[in-house]
Amino acid sequence: MNFKNIFKSLKNKDMLKRIMIICGLLIVYRFLAHIPVPLGEPTTFQTAIQNLINSSDFGGFLNLISGGGLTTFSILLVGISPYITASIVVQLVTKAITSLEELSNDGEVGRRKISQWTRVLAVPLAIVQSIAYIFILYQSVISSNTALAYTPTTADWALSITAMVAGSMILMWFGELITEQGIGNGISMIILTSIISQLPTTLTQLGTTLFDTSNGILSLFGWFNLPVNPVVFWILVGFTIALLVAIYFLVKLNEAQRIITINYAKRVHGNSTYGGIKSILPLKLIAAGVVPVIFATAFLSLPALLGQLIQTIDNGNSFGATLTTLFTAPSAQNFSALYPTGITAQWFFYPSLYFILVVLFTYFYTSIIFNTKEIADNLQKQGGFIEGVRPGNQTAEYLGKTINRLNLFGALALGIVAMLPFVTDYIFIILAGAPLGLSISGTGLLIIVTVALENLRQLNSRALMVTYDEYK
Repeated sequence: MNFKNIFKSLKNKDMLKRIMIICGLLIVYRFLAHIPVPLGEPTTFQTAIQNLINSSDFGGFLNLISGGGLTTFSILLVGISPYITASIVVQLVTKAITSLEELSNDGEVGRRKISQWTRVLAVPLAIVQSIAYIFILYQSVISSNTALAYTPTTADWALSITAMVAGSMILMWFGELITEQGIGNGISMIILTSIISQLPTTLTQLGTTLFDTSNGILSLFGWFNLPVNPVVFWILVGFTIALLVAIYFLVKLNEAQRIITINYAKRVHGNSTYGGIKSILPLKLIAAGVVPVIFATAFLSLPALLGQLIQTIDNGNSFGATLTTLFTAPSAQNFSALYPTGITAQWFFYPSLYFILVVLFTYFYTSIIFNTKEIADNLQKQGGFIEGVRPGNQTAEYLGKTINRLNLFGALALGIVAMLPFVTDYIFIILAGAPLGLSISGTGLLIIVTVALENLRQLNSRALMVTYDEYK
């Protein structure tokens, strides 16, 4: 990464304009995240949402990727998830239906049509999710015996759902506008901004705890005293070291790849000779990125939400209670309620299933985005071949075996990264008898590292184009 080129490119007006547009859109997005849904008393619903987040790992994950829109009960409560879901569905359908796959390979026109269908599909998904969220939250408020200032009318429901759907569509539009600037993927950048926006709150809480000296102050080798809580100070030092180590390995995992050399045969056309060169085909260790973790989180959290909905409608329902207990992720907030006698065999059910699903989804999604048959056919058409491997079916089989070997290590590594919160909680349960409120989020770290590296690559490429004339 050439940061010198990036700084030089900031002198270019077009480059500066693109960066300013992206920053402006992200700032507007953060302002929209604090506009409440026009339904009754926002404070009442915020309390219900906080209870939902504390009792559901999926609620916490949705709040993370919506940039706190869930806790503030804002019009961005649904967030970008309908568009992400629509994109995944369209990708799956495109691979399953031959005519759609041909359309996707039909240049820019075909890709535009598929993008348009993705936007259209995102609208009904946003409507369904908005209705579901409003219903669950409203029922949670009623079940908690919280008094409402008034009973919402049909017009109030329609207005609230319309506002939430509009917020989701605005985010989708912002994402596409950011992508058009050519310095990163807009949707990924919005999710990255959402995660980073939670850091000030976390740092404020840590600062308050760190400077609470009611239980003593830190003495450094008897030389001088620091006005900080000694226990919290050393815990933060340990977590900082662990965080840096985790980031280092995440960067290595994200950048790891297997290089396959592609040879091109010589072709003579008239007096000209073509080919006779070598190229490379890089195969990433984790080609699926963070998608398997998102899939696994959503898949495991749906039964917990269903259990909460059943208990909300039928209080005391044993089936709903079982679903909620089994599929709620163990955390510092719910550990004492779910496991009053300490760690039991049930504690390992969710982490184990989570790890298995991350591994399976890694294989599944990689098989969708990495079509070995298509790559082998393209190489054969271009006169390319892998040394020692026949073009065509044997090349496809060779690439399939190679990517499966990479997936084995990559899927296990991704599963371990996703398990970091449970590992840190387990360590502190052994040491202190209870999980720590601050745990390293493997999912959040993975998203930050992956998106940041990809954006830096695109920024560096754009900067190289801008400063190219200086190297002539």
